Amino acid sequence: MKLDAQWITGFVDGEGCFFVGINPHKEMTAGFQVLPEFTVVQHERDVQILHALKAHFGCGVVRVNHGDRMAYRVRSKKHLLEHIVPFFMKHPLKTKKYVDFRKFRRILLMMEEGVHLKAEGIEEIRIISKQMNRGSLR
Repeated sequence: MKLDAQWITGFVDGEGCFFVGINPHKEMTAGFQVLPEFTVVQHERDVQILHALKAHFGCGVVRVNHGDRMAYRVRSKKHLLEHIVPFFMKHPLKTKKYVDFRKFRRILLMMEEGVHLKAEGIEEIRIISKQMNRGSLR
């Protein structure tokens, strides 16, 4: 199944999520691991859409999410920066999710610069990530 770019944008506006987790991790330089993730969840009856997204982007995995829900996930920083971010820069989201995407992109670029390797960088990323997925337009 081939997906149109504008259809993907609209679908992700409604069903997608840009998330950045920050977890304690003793072996990391700053004591924390920053985990960016792009996810789209659907009922298992529509799993073919998730596989089509995976084929379109050329990265990520489709796995069981919870119960009868399936998820398409991209967690690799390289894949996020090379596939997901350029797509949504070229085909901007139309809802408030665009604000979350811009914050997500900012965090990824900060990680590319190594900001997440210092305690003050982790705190800066934490502040930005807490503003995501809250319905705020800031």
